[in-house]
Amino acid sequence: MRPSEPIPAVKQLLFVDPSAAVSGGIERDYGQRVHVVGCRGFVEARARLLDGAPDILVTNLRLADYNGLHLVLLVKAAHRRTVCIVHTDRPDLLLIREAQANGAFYERTDRLAHALSGYIDATLPIKDRRNPERFDRRLEFRGGRRAADLPIVV
Repeated sequence: MRPSEPIPAVKQLLFVDPSAAVSGGIERDYGQRVHVVGCRGFVEARARLLDGAPDILVTNLRLADYNGLHLVLLVKAAHRRTVCIVHTDRPDLLLIREAQANGAFYERTDRLAHALSGYIDATLPIKDRRNPERFDRRLEFRGGRRAADLPIVV
């Protein structure tokens, strides 16, 4: 994929996660907008990827004996135009950097349901330029000038 080429509209999303709660929430929230195909493990997801390329692959970083990077590498080796997103609730910076080096985007699992909308609707850059080590300012209390903005009111 060349930098000047826009990514086409999403028609199919392959979601790979062993957790029924996470995959059920994604299918419920996005099933009306795109065709969501859910897989619980690596073997089933690998078979689906070999049958045909989805527009977006969303995979958990940890998939029992395998990890989501195996699926990202399979997509990359096949030279497909699939956008890959790797998510996890237990960040491992080495694996996250490896995913980004192979063209995948990274999201934390707790933010995935909200962030996925942007991946479906937006024109994406070729690679994820975000630094996974950088602290997320949204988690930090920044306050303001009003008394109600103080973390502890005396």
